[in-house]
Amino acid sequence: MLNIDRRYIKNFDWITFFLVILISLVGIMTIYSATRPLATEAHPGFYIKQTLWLILGIIALFLVVSFDYVWLSRFSFQLYIVGIVILISVFIFGKTGMGAQRWLSIGPVSFQPSEFFKLSYIIMLSQYLATIRSPVSTISLFKVFFLITFLPFILLIKQPDLGTALIILIIFLSLVLIKGLDKKVAILLIIIGLISLPFLGNILWGGLKDYQKSRIVAFIEPEVDPTGIGYHLNQSKITVGSGNLIGKGYMQGTQGPFRFLPEKHTDFIFAIFAEEWGFLGCLLLLFLYLILILRGLDTARKAKDDFGRLLSLGITFMFLIYFFINVGMTVGIMPVVGIPLPFMSYGGTALLSNLLSIGVLINIRTRRFELFH
Repeated sequence: MLNIDRRYIKNFDWITFFLVILISLVGIMTIYSATRPLATEAHPGFYIKQTLWLILGIIALFLVVSFDYVWLSRFSFQLYIVGIVILISVFIFGKTGMGAQRWLSIGPVSFQPSEFFKLSYIIMLSQYLATIRSPVSTISLFKVFFLITFLPFILLIKQPDLGTALIILIIFLSLVLIKGLDKKVAILLIIIGLISLPFLGNILWGGLKDYQKSRIVAFIEPEVDPTGIGYHLNQSKITVGSGNLIGKGYMQGTQGPFRFLPEKHTDFIFAIFAEEWGFLGCLLLLFLYLILILRGLDTARKAKDDFGRLLSLGITFMFLIYFFINVGMTVGIMPVVGIPLPFMSYGGTALLSNLLSIGVLINIRTRRFELFH
């Protein structure tokens, strides 16, 4: 007979678990509505695939919770190396879509390695920072950047996956600041940043694809080409605004089914939700994400060790950055960089990796007591 320690059930973070399941189910409902066909068409079935990925993700979440997260620190280097190898393999075996080479295929299943790499990167970064003394010295700072962050950042830029590259860079800066920087190091970084900003800007701009440059131009001046590069942003803002206070009602939105809004079930899923549920519905959804972020921060506060604290913060910051950028680009205050809304946007790889990350968070909270065995 299976013997389950009652403390695992008692200390399991059911609030976070049911919160992400609720948001995921709202996402599946919105995907169904956004992709519902016109009268003469067959339904593409994205919602069915997303449901299957959700079930797989829940199983993966419980598997992650079943072992002590301390093991992640012991195998952090191996996980990181596997992640790097898979990122490199994208350039050899990956398939190209929408101007980027980001996907690998195993039989009928395609997945995006960068989605899984983010978690292995956060684990490796947290493990390294947990082993060094605070405040972080100049040598330690450059070590952690060039040994852990620089290579994947370049690989992601080359795919190109600008969104994920931006995510790991922000997480790196956030965790280093939380660990604590020596004052001299902080001043040095500010000086280097101010001096190199114009040069880095030119280098990055020159390395961008034409469609990425168009997105930035459209963000700065959406009206410069309203039927071309500014179309996504303009249609997204129209979709959000048409929801008014209480929305048009579920399955009553028109921007998605009538093909006005591109990428309506992926990058712009929030716009579809806003059209159907209005401002009040958006407030409720924002409140659910706020609870999720606060639970993550509370998990970090209660973690039993420095590794658990940094790992919790890294995962929580990842979700916060994803949410802020996605909603920001939907309403026009951020450039379109192809970042999905966690748990809501269509994408099996993203949903699975997000649920794995939530499994790690719940694991840390479940084992927050020092003598918990």
